[in-house]
Parts: sequence; C-alpha cells; structure tokens
Amino acid sequence: MSTTNAEADVEPYTFDDLSVVMGTYNEEAAVETVLSDIDRVTDGRAEVVCVDGSSDRTAEIAEENGARVIRQEPQGYGVAVHEALQSASRDVIVTTDCDDTYPMDALPDFLELINDGYDVVSGDRLYHGAEAMPAFNRLGNTVFALGASVLLGERVHDTTTGMRAYRREVIEDIAWTENTGLSAELLMRPLARGYDVREQPIAYAERAGETKLDPLTGGAEIAKSILKIGLEERF
Repeated sequence: MSTTNAEADVEPYTFDDLSVVMGTYNEEAAVETVLSDIDRVTDGRAEVVCVDGSSDRTAEIAEENGARVIRQEPQGYGVAVHEALQSASRDVIVTTDCDDTYPMDALPDFLELINDGYDVVSGDRLYHGAEAMPAFNRLGNTVFALGASVLLGERVHDTTTGMRAYRREVIEDIAWTENTGLSAELLMRPLARGYDVREQPIAYAERAGETKLDPLTGGAEIAKSILKIGLEERF
C-alpha cells in the first residue's frame, strides 16, 4: 500500500507536478481540441509531451498549442508512448490518446486519487457502457479484461484504456516491453507487482478522425501481449 502525501508530510501534487503525454500519428483533426482541453482544465500548468510520427500537421499544431513535441519515425503505439513516458519531467504522469475520445475534465479527479495514495489510476471506459466505441471493439475489450483477470487472479475491467495516471516511480521501476499491447502492460504489470491501482470510471467519446488500428490485427497482438504478460508475472 502506498504512503499518501499527507502521511509523508509533504505537499499534495498539483497541476504543476503533472505531465500529460501521448503518442500522436496523423491526428490533426483532434490535437488542437485535446491540447486546448488540457490547458483549460489545468490552467496551463501541466507539461504536455507528444511523440509524433505524423505525415500531416499534427506536430506543428501541437507545438503551436504549447506542447513539447518529440519527432519519431512511426514504429507503433507502444514505442511512441514509451518515449513519451520516459520524456516526461514531472512527478505524476498521465497518458492519453490524441483523438478526443478521453475526457480531460477527469484530470483533477485522477490527480486527487494519486494524492489519496494510489500509484496508478486507470480510466475505465466500459463502466458507463462506452456506447461511442464500435461494438466489435467493445466486445474485444471486455474479453481482454476477462482474460487479464484470469491470468492475474484479480478482477480488472478495462485493460486497454489509453488514459491513466502514474506516480513517476511506477514508470521508472518497470521495464516495459510491449508495443501494440503496451496499454495492457501498463495496467497488468503494476497490478501484478503489488502497486495500488484504482480503476476510475470515465466517459468515452466518438473519436475525431480515422482510426489507425486494424481491430483484427491489433486485437490479436493485444491478446498475445496479455497472455505473455500474465504468464511472465504469475510464473
């Protein structure tokens, strides 16, 4: 169990301690909205890091809106998000996607839960039904969560959400190995290693722009990652 900031007699984390990070790939339809929402919710105090491999104007728009952009050749979701996580400079790190599906208005709640002592706060899209998610994807995510629950011996509800908050030490202490399956790994390894994890219900909106992930190919890769991580952590 983690020690809360109050118990440690230190000041609680504020937006000045927050980094919001994301991998971006051809998201010019949504990036300005997402960054504007982060700026509004955090009073412009959060650090924003985008690792970008786009061929459109995503990087330029992100920079115009105050984000620190790291340009990277496209190598997949996990490679980009891993670089973003490692590049964040603050003590609380929030991952999100840049397609306007995740509610930046939830950032204060996530930060409050970290201050309450949780090591990881994971956004649970399925709690409210995730009606904006395609039915096939919703079914797949339910199956992924059930499989991860069996492997971990602990019930989890949304294994592949892209919105989570972490204490920096969680990111630094675990060697992350997955690419397409990084979203599942970012929940499963902390849970398996005894970190205090809270799944927090969040709203989920229809994405802006076209999806880049093939549901069949991507789903198969995620399923393989979940099995691999579960076996590694349990045995």
